[in-house]
Amino acid sequence: MLTILWAIGITAEAVTGALAAGRERMDLFGVTMVAFVAALGGGSLRDVLLGHYPLVWVRDPQYVLLVMAAAILTVSVAGLMNYFRQLFLVLDALGLVVFSILGARVALEMGHGVTIAVVAAVLTGVAGGILRDLLCDRVPLVLREELYASVSVLSALLFVALLRFGVQENAAVVATLVTGFVLRLLALRFRWRLPVFAYEEVRVNGAEALRARLSSFRALRLLRSRPVVDD
Repeated sequence: MLTILWAIGITAEAVTGALAAGRERMDLFGVTMVAFVAALGGGSLRDVLLGHYPLVWVRDPQYVLLVMAAAILTVSVAGLMNYFRQLFLVLDALGLVVFSILGARVALEMGHGVTIAVVAAVLTGVAGGILRDLLCDRVPLVLREELYASVSVLSALLFVALLRFGVQENAAVVATLVTGFVLRLLALRFRWRLPVFAYEEVRVNGAEALRARLSSFRALRLLRSRPVVDD
C-alpha cells in the first residue's frame, strides 16, 4: 500500500515541479530536472545524509521514468491543469504523510532514535519542495504558507510513538496516514499556519540620533535648573 501511495505521491510532486519550472519559462530539460528534484530530491537527500544506499531511484530506475513521464505529460496538457488543482492538493497532502512515514521507517530500520527519525521524515516530505522552489528562485512555500512541514513532524512523531507503544506497524501506518492527511486538509481549508516573524531593519542616522540624545539631555537639565516658586 505504501509503495503504491508513494508512487502516486512522487507523480503529484513531479507535476508540481514541472508547473513551477513552466512558470519560470524553462526548457524541457529544465522542466524534467525540477520535476525530478521535487519528486525524488527529499528521499535522495535523506539517504545520502543517513548513508542509506543504494538510493531508491538507483535501485528502482522505473521511478525515474515515472517522473519523466509525469513531467512530459504535464507539459503536454498544461492548459488543463487548473481543472485538477484541488485533486493535486489532495494528492500532495497524501504524499506528504506517506513520505514522512517512509522517512521515519528508514531511520528506525537503521537503528536511529526518535530525533533522527523525525528529521528523516521531514527531509523526505519537505526537502524536495524546498529544492524545487530554490531552483525556481523563490522563497520555499513550505516555509511561509499553511501548516506543511509541521504536519510532517507531527506525523513522524505519531508513527514513532505508536510503534513504541507496541501498536502493529500496519495499524500505525493507517492511523498516521488518516491523522496526518486530515490535519493537512484542515490546514488547507482553514488556512492554519504557524506565527509569522516579520522583522524590518530600521536604519537610524547616527548624527540625527546623537542630536536627539543631546536635545533630550538639555531639556532635562533645564527642567532641573528651573527655580521653584511658592504661591
